[in-house]
Amino acid sequence: MKTLQTFLLTFSLLVTIPSFASADETARIAELDAYWSEVSRSIREGDFEGYKATCHPKGVLVSGKSQSSYPLTKALAGWKQGIMDTKAGKITASVTFRFGQRFGDETTAHETGMFLYSSIDAGGKASQSYIHFEALLVKEEHWRIMMEYQKSTGTIEDWDKLKSSE
Repeated sequence: MKTLQTFLLTFSLLVTIPSFASADETARIAELDAYWSEVSRSIREGDFEGYKATCHPKGVLVSGKSQSSYPLTKALAGWKQGIMDTKAGKITASVTFRFGQRFGDETTAHETGMFLYSSIDAGGKASQSYIHFEALLVKEEHWRIMMEYQKSTGTIEDWDKLKSSE
C-alpha cells in the first residue's frame, strides 16, 4: 500500500509539473516578445540609446557572411549613424522577427529564426534583407542579447515558414 501511495504521489507531481513549466514558459516567451518589440521600436524610431540598452556590454556579433566575430560594441559603433539618420528622418528603417525555436529558462534564452530588416534611403530606394539568425540572451535586470549570430541571408519563403513574435 505504501508503495502505491508513493507511486501515486510521484505520478501526480510529474503530471502537474508540465503545467507549472508551461505557465513559466508562457511568461518567459512574453518577456522575450517584449524584448524583441523593444528592439523593433528602437530601430523604427532611431533610438540609439534604447537599442544599445538591449545589448549586453560584453556581447558578441557573429557574422556568417563575413565569417567573423567581434564585440557588439564595435557593431553598435558601425550601426550608430544609420540609427541616428532614422531618428533625423533621413531614412526609414524597421526590423521584425520570426522564430523557429525558442529554448531557455528564467535567466537564459537561445532563439533561432529570422529577422527582416527593411529600409528606405534618402533617395527613396527601398530594400529588404531576410537574415537567418541565432540569439543568446541573458536576463539580469532585464533581457539583453549576449550573442547575435547572423548566419546567412534567407528568402521570403523561409520567412513565411516561421512564427511571428507579434
